[in-house]
Amino acid sequence: MDRFRYVGRLLAGERRAIAIQLSRSLASTCPEMPPCDFEPQPYTGPDYERTSSIRKAMLSPAILTYYSKPLLIHQGHMQWLFDERGRRYLDLFGGIVTVSVGHCHPKAVRALEEQAHKLWHTTNIYLHPKIHEYAEKLVAKLPGDLKVVYFVNSGSEANDLAMLMARMYTGRYDVVSLRGAFHGASPYLMGLTAISTWRYQSPTGFGVHQTANPDPFAGPWGGANCRDSPVQTVRSCGCTDGQCHASDMYLDQLDDVLKYSIPKAGLAAFFAESIQGVNGTVQFPKTFLKRAYELVRGKGGLCIADEVQTGFGRTGDHYWGFQGHNVQPDIVTMAKGMGNGFPLAAVVTTPQIAATMGTALHFNTFGGNPMSCAVGSAVLDIIEEENCQSLARDIGGYLLGELAKLRDEFEIVGDVRGKGLMIGIEMVKDKTSRKPLPIGDVNSIWEHCKDMGVLLGKGGLYSNVYRIKPPMCITRSDADFTIAVLKKAIRDHLEKK
Repeated sequence: MDRFRYVGRLLAGERRAIAIQLSRSLASTCPEMPPCDFEPQPYTGPDYERTSSIRKAMLSPAILTYYSKPLLIHQGHMQWLFDERGRRYLDLFGGIVTVSVGHCHPKAVRALEEQAHKLWHTTNIYLHPKIHEYAEKLVAKLPGDLKVVYFVNSGSEANDLAMLMARMYTGRYDVVSLRGAFHGASPYLMGLTAISTWRYQSPTGFGVHQTANPDPFAGPWGGANCRDSPVQTVRSCGCTDGQCHASDMYLDQLDDVLKYSIPKAGLAAFFAESIQGVNGTVQFPKTFLKRAYELVRGKGGLCIADEVQTGFGRTGDHYWGFQGHNVQPDIVTMAKGMGNGFPLAAVVTTPQIAATMGTALHFNTFGGNPMSCAVGSAVLDIIEEENCQSLARDIGGYLLGELAKLRDEFEIVGDVRGKGLMIGIEMVKDKTSRKPLPIGDVNSIWEHCKDMGVLLGKGGLYSNVYRIKPPMCITRSDADFTIAVLKKAIRDHLEKK
């Protein structure tokens, strides 16, 4: 700080020269960012101070803002974001796992522009081609009898509707979810979400029960042979092929909830993400979800797969995350990457379950509007044409392997996990205790990554898990840059301690 105060006293010309010199010096010590030939447009909006004052005075104080000095993002292009000064950042969080095929992907933009010149909105009281064309393309991506789609606008709306649908179809009320789950923050869903930082002190969760979160790293059971991941935990494990003790123990917990907390009449539904997103990319022990579905169905409940973050090829090996667990859900909810950032979500189910909603009028004004369907249809095409799922598998697998080397090098990197481009890095005090790294340390590394041009998400109850969920267009060079930045940020932090 003393150096900058001194610079501030210099004449304008000298100040500018020294600032340039310092900037070049900093750049020379940072990993080199991969090239990009895209030039952002000049920024013409309100300046940074005015934008900050508007946010403080006129937007909800509940809106989470990243970084000690929040970024003012001006433009996006594929995996890159640009601030109001034109500085470029590699976006490894994808608008919270929402930008699936790239910021402002040209094909998606063209689809939106073409539709905007034809028809914005009629609601679905009339026939219009886009919703029908898109519905046919979307359900073709789903296995089995998942053939009826309800279009809505967000993941919370989708999970809201799925819960209502399950209760209507089964005639039962009680629902089970996992601790650590995030399914939305609406009043109806706040009880289904089981992360305390997302819950207000308000009556909620009527009829919702939670069971133990099957986390092989931070949970009471789990070890190095339990996870369906290219990278396993560092915990010791006595499990053998075809047998998982941790899975048995977590299933016992679910069985207890079903025995003691669910009425004899039975269960309405069980919700689970294929990989927990907001909770820090938590992966379950092998066979857990398949056997959980069997227990739930034994109680008469429907199985609901929340694919809001794991759908559309992100996990690499499969188009839908639930396929990696070898299960067939009764209802699937989806959003986020479905529209590549455009408001679009859906519930897909069987004709038998869908028929339940015909007992009363049900309507969503903007769900399935022509513009969102045009974008969603283009996204499906892009995923296929540009092999985004294969890219997620290959680049994600490479990233996981390189991140595992950081885990082996640094004691504070406790766990690396995920599949495809759904990756988490859990930061700890030490690998023996597995206690969360203090938030000040987590933020120090995180901010340093941002200063070097890499944007990471955070997750978990203690916000100690870095979340890597980029657009599915990143390159091997982007992955190498990410590893170099993370390594430098961690080393620099440890050297200051």
